[in-house]
Amino acid sequence: MASLSRKLPLFLTLCLVLGACSDQSGQKDASGSKAGERPPSPVSVIILKKSVNPLTTVLSGRAEAYKTADIRPRVGGIIKQIAVKEGSFVKAGDLLYKIDDATYKASVDQYKAALEKAEAAIPSAESNVQRYERLANSGASQKDYEDAQTTLAQDKAAVAEAKADLETAQINLDWTDVRAPFDGVTSATNYSVGNIVTASQTDSLMTLRQIDPIYIQLNESSLNLMRLRDAIAAGNQKRKAPDIDRTDIRLTMEDGTEYPYAGKLDMSEMAVSTTTGTVSIRTLFKNPQNLILPGMYVRATITIGQEEGYLIPQRAASHNANGDLTAKFVTKDNKVETRTFRNSRISGNNWLVTEGVADGDKLIVDGFQWITENQTVKPVLSRIDDQGFVVPEQQAAGSSDGKAKAP
Repeated sequence: MASLSRKLPLFLTLCLVLGACSDQSGQKDASGSKAGERPPSPVSVIILKKSVNPLTTVLSGRAEAYKTADIRPRVGGIIKQIAVKEGSFVKAGDLLYKIDDATYKASVDQYKAALEKAEAAIPSAESNVQRYERLANSGASQKDYEDAQTTLAQDKAAVAEAKADLETAQINLDWTDVRAPFDGVTSATNYSVGNIVTASQTDSLMTLRQIDPIYIQLNESSLNLMRLRDAIAAGNQKRKAPDIDRTDIRLTMEDGTEYPYAGKLDMSEMAVSTTTGTVSIRTLFKNPQNLILPGMYVRATITIGQEEGYLIPQRAASHNANGDLTAKFVTKDNKVETRTFRNSRISGNNWLVTEGVADGDKLIVDGFQWITENQTVKPVLSRIDDQGFVVPEQQAAGSSDGKAKAP
């Protein structure tokens, strides 16, 4: 009995401690969760609202020079001077190469002398014609008169021939200066000073390319091109379609930056390649800063119309096994819900949907790594800025803290 009386106070003390712990475990923290439970994960959301947005399609392509010329000599000789730096910009008429012109100057001088000699014979021939014409009725024969006329005609022909020879010699002399036929940028030279060149040879001296404006050659499959033309020409009640010849085309550079100038459709091949099944579409862009160089890879975004709907940023969307667009939303009771969209269109860097969304729906744009389906979350109202960063609405303008970059 004595032993039992000693153990009873210890037992009562343990019961009081366990009861206190049980009361604390039933209390909730300030966030609404029970003590010891994990609080709802914060996720960035944007509020969707229906609006009219452009419909676009993206094609890949490469830049091509507006004009290209392989520079070749038109006369033969030794290269005496290379007057331009390789890879530099030149204007039309600028000197590129100088061919030794000594023999061509000599030819010009020779034909100048021949012309002067021929012209010197004209006055004497004209005097003979006039003399025989006066003496025709006083004893001079008709034949002498006709011979004098023939001699004058031959002398005049000799003058004309000498002028043509001199002009040819002068042209050849001028061609010893190899000049740029248009504004452009030069390639590396294939010849150096002292090399001998010939007229209209096979190998070029260098290549000159005009890159302002510049062509962007796009390639599209014949099937997709027909769909593209149908989309642009549609113009039904839901879609306002522009004229294909006047629609703006925007470029995205290799580093992901947007090209500052819009382009226009220049022409489309009226034939399908038998090897690739594609059609070439040539577009034309201004290039005053020479940001685009021949051979550069770009992506072109073509506006094919407008449609009313909801924009889902690409960073907030994915595709399921069937290829349908999916996105995660926050329900009214702050649960994660995945929605599937069977019909979606491209609109710039977004997907445009017309069904399955309503004004005021909360689309999750960041925080996917912490959430699962039907999980309770804490929505943080945010926006996506011009650089593609997710920024909380309450964050001070200009601050970079907490930004999440959109892909």
